[in-house]
Amino acid sequence: MADRPVRTRIAPSPTGMMHIGTARTALFNWLYARHTGGTFLLRIEDTDRERSTEAAVQVIFDGLKWLGLEADEEPVFQFVRADRHREVVEDLLARGQAYRDYMTPEELEAERERARAEGRVVQSPWRDAAPEDAPDRPFVVRLKSPLEGETIVNDAVKGEVRFQNSQLDDLILLRTDGTPTYNLAVVVDDHDMGITHVIRGDDHLNNAARQTLIYNAMGWEVPVWAHLPLIHGPDGAKLSKRHGAQSVTDFAAMGYLPETMRNYLAKLGWGHGDDEIFSDEQAIAWFDIYDVVGAPARLDWAKLNHLNNHYIRQAEPARLAKLVEEVLASRDWTLEAGDIAVIERTIPFVRDGAKTVVDLADAVVFALKRRPLELPEKAKAAMTEEMVGRLSRLRDTLAAQPHWDVPTLEAAIRAFAEQEGVGIGKFGPQLRAVLSGGAPAPDLAGTMTALTREETLARLDDALSPSA
Repeated sequence: MADRPVRTRIAPSPTGMMHIGTARTALFNWLYARHTGGTFLLRIEDTDRERSTEAAVQVIFDGLKWLGLEADEEPVFQFVRADRHREVVEDLLARGQAYRDYMTPEELEAERERARAEGRVVQSPWRDAAPEDAPDRPFVVRLKSPLEGETIVNDAVKGEVRFQNSQLDDLILLRTDGTPTYNLAVVVDDHDMGITHVIRGDDHLNNAARQTLIYNAMGWEVPVWAHLPLIHGPDGAKLSKRHGAQSVTDFAAMGYLPETMRNYLAKLGWGHGDDEIFSDEQAIAWFDIYDVVGAPARLDWAKLNHLNNHYIRQAEPARLAKLVEEVLASRDWTLEAGDIAVIERTIPFVRDGAKTVVDLADAVVFALKRRPLELPEKAKAAMTEEMVGRLSRLRDTLAAQPHWDVPTLEAAIRAFAEQEGVGIGKFGPQLRAVLSGGAPAPDLAGTMTALTREETLARLDDALSPSA
């Protein structure tokens, strides 16, 4: 298919979540399409009608949108194409490439037992039967697979994989109720969508052999196969619930940014030299499906957190403030008018230490506290007459500063300590408690700058008032 424009696809089933492995598959399909100037498509494999609810389909749309991997054309829904799938089966029957199998369930089970005992695949007696011998009872339609030779899957990731045809049974194409099977529907849909590269998880590698036989039977060009290694947990086992987050929704709720996930997922099974951090533009320029490694990739939380911190530090405070607002809303925190501005103003002072947006939400709480603040018991006990006097003098020193910024306030605090003849440690912890109410807060100058002059002095006045 080298002479055709590249067309890739992601084809998830609506199951109620978008697994992170599906997200990585979508990313690799998207990257390769962008790298080659091709087209990235979406197909919803919604043949399981019980699970394929509108809400489950929306999860896929929302997940791809959040990741920034939206398709270039309208999505294709597999279920509504069932008539087309059956049409192809009729064509295969007419070509002599498929047959109707009338084995009863009891006959099929007996044949399975014989096949197991003889070390072969199931062989239906109806494979070469004359049509006039057909009984009047339910049947399935099977592909008439070659009995000898081998089927070769030339995989862009795995290399050449050979399957002995003697070990591939006659695949069911249509069930007794006339519904198409997965392997048939996938082949027909990929062919009709013009898919040139099937990039998916390597748990589908065996399906590639069966699907190749369908392509060959129809005389269709076989796409380029590329089966991606699975994502494992840090312990090397297949990623599961015990490892924590599994879905795109999980990672979003934990406070990871979509650009983080694109960068990190690209590194799971592919890489560009020693580059750990790269833009979408760089990934598109560098990515080639033939560079993907065949070994499973391990989820590394430390690397993911490091990367997320990088992108948090690069993001606009206004955007982060909206994300923090969502986190606080999920905690039933009531935000008042002006609080978003407070969050946005505070973020530059706290984001360097934030691994996630959830960390960021925790870090801005001090600035959102309502006056008068309730001091921790230890801070209350430390408000001795000497401490009250020292903080009162510090309050006057701060109020007299010509500018309210980090350099000015740092210099003022150092000068005040020298004037008092004590180290900053003699009053700094108490000042922090007064300003934050015991909540985590950045350095003193950063805390006061984030709070503003008015709020800082007001919190000091509250703590220093006789009734405090």
